[in-house]
Amino acid sequence: MTEQTTTFRDLGLSEKLLEAIEKKGYIHPSPIQACVIRLLLKWERNILGQAQTGTGKTASFGLPLLDRLDMSKIGIQALILAPTRELAIQVATEIQSFAEKGVKITLIYGGQNIRDEVMALKKWPHIVVGTPGRVIDHLTVKKTLKVADLDYFILDEADEMLNIGFKEEVEKILEYTPENKKTLLFSATMPREILSIAKKYMGDYETVKIESKTTISDRITQMYYEVSPRNKFEALSRVIDMTDDFYGIVFCKTKMDTDEVAAGLIARGLKAEGIHGDIEQKHREKILGRFKAGKSKILVATDVAARGIDVDNLSHVVNYSLPDNAEIYTHRIGRTARAWKTGTAISFVSKMDTRKLFAIERLLKQKIKKEQVPDVKDVVTIQKKRLAERITENITVWGLEKFIELASELTQEQDITQVLAAVLKDAYEKRFDESSYSSIQERGPSISPTGEQRLFIAKGKIDGMTPWTLIQFIESEVGTRLWDVWKIDIFEKFSYMNVQAEVAAAVLDFYKAQNSRRPLVVEAKGRDGGGSGFSGGGRWGYSWGGRGFSSGWRGGSSGGSGKFSYKSWDSRGGRWGFWGNRGQGYSGGR
Repeated sequence: MTEQTTTFRDLGLSEKLLEAIEKKGYIHPSPIQACVIRLLLKWERNILGQAQTGTGKTASFGLPLLDRLDMSKIGIQALILAPTRELAIQVATEIQSFAEKGVKITLIYGGQNIRDEVMALKKWPHIVVGTPGRVIDHLTVKKTLKVADLDYFILDEADEMLNIGFKEEVEKILEYTPENKKTLLFSATMPREILSIAKKYMGDYETVKIESKTTISDRITQMYYEVSPRNKFEALSRVIDMTDDFYGIVFCKTKMDTDEVAAGLIARGLKAEGIHGDIEQKHREKILGRFKAGKSKILVATDVAARGIDVDNLSHVVNYSLPDNAEIYTHRIGRTARAWKTGTAISFVSKMDTRKLFAIERLLKQKIKKEQVPDVKDVVTIQKKRLAERITENITVWGLEKFIELASELTQEQDITQVLAAVLKDAYEKRFDESSYSSIQERGPSISPTGEQRLFIAKGKIDGMTPWTLIQFIESEVGTRLWDVWKIDIFEKFSYMNVQAEVAAAVLDFYKAQNSRRPLVVEAKGRDGGGSGFSGGGRWGYSWGGRGFSSGWRGGSSGGSGKFSYKSWDSRGGRWGFWGNRGQGYSGGR
């Protein structure tokens, strides 16, 4: 029986549950639903399930769970753990939507009144859905959660649970549960830590793996723009302004990025809001409620905060920062093109992200198309055209009466074209002003033809800096590899180095965010990025690459510049070396 012809009636579910399923318009189960429901109903196996986000995992365990409930039994029969409050709420809501009258589901998570949870637990719910931290509180502190007679333990989004750091809590909760329970563990990815938990706590289990299908790309148009980190926001603004009825999620890597991007979009007059783990729970729920209702059109979020967001009609997903894990990319973009609709996935990629992009393309087994950032003139033109269409549309609908009298008064004494132009100027002057957009440079400032940029660092020999310690210092501060570094010059109180342009942009942005008035690292001011010669002396130059460096004396003479040739680590061939000096000088390496 094929995936297309299998129906929920073929899986062995009860008639009451089938009626609830069909009432919601569902006929054919997804692959994960078909496999898990059969296994749990017919063979009652422990299950380790792997499937992508948006494939129906909740219904796959929720439906057979409801069918297996013993309504005459007193006590909690199933405990479901979710990594975030939003996902816990979503899981509980979806299971309740299928449940018959009398099935009691209690939701427990941090941020809501624990006294209300205690009262609900005293009424012996059939199913408890919660986050690890709050479940631990009820088990060990309040002692209001009794799971000694538990029939089912379900761990949802296990990979995200470990990413957040809940491994110890999960293992502690498992120790309170009986050995003869049925355990179901679901995850989008299957890292080694999850497999170790399965081996330690699940005994014999059945593995259900639903391969990620590239058919998702048939409904999702994927593209990327190559921009430096400092130009991402400008590129995002242009993309949104070019798009009619943009409704989507913008994924950021950090909470700080989330706040900055959301604030910037709001300042541009867009209906945007940001969400991350530091925002108070009640406020987060309101933000999500407004976004799901369409009252806000852009949600800027971190991956963790976006868990549990289930909106069928999102037009766009934007990777403001590419994720470190290629599979997370598929989870993100899978939030658009839901319910067999189409969607667009956009990624902003710097040269530092090249390896991540290749990993994503390998996973998808396809190339993602590179596009050019929209030109400002095109953005303004399309917005003017869109405004003209809206005005034409408004003329044909009701509701203009309260503006007719004012319009008549204005046009009696003034030319109608002048009046309309003044109204447009008042409402759209900044929006249609090309200068309100920032320029996007293909390369950063002061970049040599070879793609290098010279940096000035306010640390030198007095701070114990050598070429090696200087590189280590910046890498540990910024949290990124510098890879290829050229022409390191160490002076008493400051230093210089040349790095790749895209790496330089990230370093400069980091230190500017740390101290905007006096950053520790700034762009070096020089004629050729390599420093000029000086009278009566010289200086040592270093070219660092991988595990070796070349060094040489930069000779000096009055009014001139000594020449020195460098060669750095060749990461492709695993070699390093150096070129000799020309004229005066010394070259050495090891």
